Amino acid sequence: MANKKRKKDLNFFERIYIVEIAKGMILTFKNMLRPKVTMEYPEVKFEPPASYRGRPVLVQENNGVERCVACGLCSRVCPALAIEVQAAETELEKERYPQKFEINMLRCIFCGFCEEVCPEEAIVMSKDYELVFTNRDDAIYGKDKLLIPVDQLKDRLEFLRSFK
Repeated sequence: MANKKRKKDLNFFERIYIVEIAKGMILTFKNMLRPKVTMEYPEVKFEPPASYRGRPVLVQENNGVERCVACGLCSRVCPALAIEVQAAETELEKERYPQKFEINMLRCIFCGFCEEVCPEEAIVMSKDYELVFTNRDDAIYGKDKLLIPVDQLKDRLEFLRSFK
């Protein structure tokens, strides 16, 4: 008789599920009376916080040179294999720069791994969330679309430095 499982004794209200139905109705009425929050998107734009992960971009210094030293860590850590980097030599102090830097935005999953692994803070996630493509070729962003001046990315860079 020790092998038989004991059934939990339920009271009358638990057997007819009145308590559970009442809890669900209370929750429903609370949400019905809550004020509505709707963004009128095309007219009113969403201003994301500094922690928002939009499309990845390359940081361009004030003198017009990109921060990237073409180490290739971002392309190696990318789980979607969306980043392609080809390095070239330069006479500048940093010795290397990305001759070719492309991100396939159709593959990008906005995980932010590239941003975390970058030793130079050269690639960061921006606040851009409007990505529309008419064909596949438009979705491959080269350095011409990726380079953003450092002044426009100050809040994101400060947010990243707060964790170091």
